[in-house]
Formats: sequence, C-alpha cells, structure tokens
Amino acid sequence: METIVLIAAIIVLTGIGVRLVQLLNAQHNARIASYHFGDALPGIGRRTRKHHRHTPAAPGRPTDTTGRAGRNGTGR
Repeated sequence: METIVLIAAIIVLTGIGVRLVQLLNAQHNARIASYHFGDALPGIGRRTRKHHRHTPAAPGRPTDTTGRAGRNGTGR
C-alpha cells in the first residue's frame, strides 16, 4: 500500500512540475514578444560613418570649442 501511495505522489509532483515549467515558459515567451527589436543581431550589417559631418557655425558668432558652459552657467 505504501508503494502505491509513493508512486502516486511522485506522479502528482511530476505533473505539478511539468505544469509549472509550461507556465514559466509561456510567461517568458510573452515577455520576449512584447519587445520589438529592429535587427535580429544588432550591430551586424549596419554602416557607421567614421567621420561625422558638422554644420558650420553662424558667421560672426564664436563657437565654444571646450564643450563647457560659460562661467555664469547660462551656456552662452
């Protein structure tokens, strides 16, 4: 009698484990489906420029070559 109970318990626990794995797999698939990536492998097949084109500054206006704001913090 104990053997039958043990086998039944193992079968029930195995069934619960299978169901848990199926639920977690479905949840994972739902998370993946919610993200829309443009490329299958990002970075492959993309062409990047080695040199960026900069627009020239307006004439008569000095350009800030340091990349920092002025001393008063206004950025002018």
